[in-house]
Amino acid sequence: MARRALIMVEGHRGSGPLFVHAARRLGLHPITMSADPAQYDYLAAERVEAIRVDTDDLDALIQECSRLRSKYGIAGITGFAGDDESVYATVGKLCRDFDLPGPNPESIERCRDKFAQRQLLAEAGVPIPAYRLALNATDVQSSAAEIGLPVILKPAEGSGSIGVRLCRSADELAEHTAYLLGGKHVWRSSPRILVEEFAQGPHYLAAMMGNEVIGFGVAEYGPPPQFVFRRLIFPAQLTDDQHERVAEVSLSCLQALGLGWGPANIEIRWTKRGPVVIEVNPRLAGAPEPQLIQLAYGIELIAEHIKLVIGDEWKLRKTHSSTAVAQSLMPDRDGTLDWIDGKHRAAAISGVAEVKFLVDPKTPIVRKGDYRDRIGYIIAASPSFAETEAILQRAVDVINWSITPFSDP
Repeated sequence: MARRALIMVEGHRGSGPLFVHAARRLGLHPITMSADPAQYDYLAAERVEAIRVDTDDLDALIQECSRLRSKYGIAGITGFAGDDESVYATVGKLCRDFDLPGPNPESIERCRDKFAQRQLLAEAGVPIPAYRLALNATDVQSSAAEIGLPVILKPAEGSGSIGVRLCRSADELAEHTAYLLGGKHVWRSSPRILVEEFAQGPHYLAAMMGNEVIGFGVAEYGPPPQFVFRRLIFPAQLTDDQHERVAEVSLSCLQALGLGWGPANIEIRWTKRGPVVIEVNPRLAGAPEPQLIQLAYGIELIAEHIKLVIGDEWKLRKTHSSTAVAQSLMPDRDGTLDWIDGKHRAAAISGVAEVKFLVDPKTPIVRKGDYRDRIGYIIAASPSFAETEAILQRAVDVINWSITPFSDP
């Protein structure tokens, strides 16, 4: 009998190895298709079969999958969005072509377009911030005047907080508009900017699978005007009323957007008027969220997702309750990373589940104000939040690095 293969379109430096390990535990042979397999160092380290192919070319992917089908039994196809969620829509089209379980590509495409997503949520009565679509600087100015400062400016497509800024004054608005439209931001299509009311309040994440709520986390960010992820906590401490209202809103999002197959993660702010949906991401969240969910609830989310992808029975049974927290390691300056150490000392601390460095020595560090700024993270878990915080602090204290600022030209 031919080996059963799990095909993964592109990779992920955090979640990729977790998928490889989970696939192998389930008796599958993982294969990665990527435009540049060398960018994922775990493929070589884990000896993962990798195929170089243009992942923007659906026909090329279909051709490669057809070729592989002569050698393997293709059990399922999945992928990683990274900062371009079109990959996940492509996965849906591939699954449809090969008659495999997968996401609805049309629903994914609608979610990728944040303006279309906003329209669908508004039509369904889901609470969202006030918003406008701007195609040029004049549109931005008039939209911000209608909504009222402060506003959020963000590309209508994208993820990872790339290009997202809080604009509190006319000067900040003009500055970020010039950045987005002046050639510094990389647009995959014609520039389209979402101008959005700044919904203020605690930032929660709803982790979903199918039409089930897995749990809620709290996301903490660095200082404005940027939205750089600093800490993620599972579970969020919600009252019964808050839990019920956030769950109801989250499920309404899935219905409004035609989702309900597979994983989704939903960002929600708890404001003066209650839960307000910031964004719906129709995919599995990247690391470290899957690790936190496993530590907090005992649910191996990636393994259950793979079971769904290959058509096996999956379940979200919680086996325990802990508090799990991921702390980002953030550089305080631009420059060249000379060295970073303390990983093994931090990992040896009781309660620390993972310590991961995302950059190597001699790497240039240029902060961009989004998720790419992280140089690593630490995950810890214990029965209580206070204890987990203390464990994290001990781990952070033993990690050190040196960055030499760039020389002036």
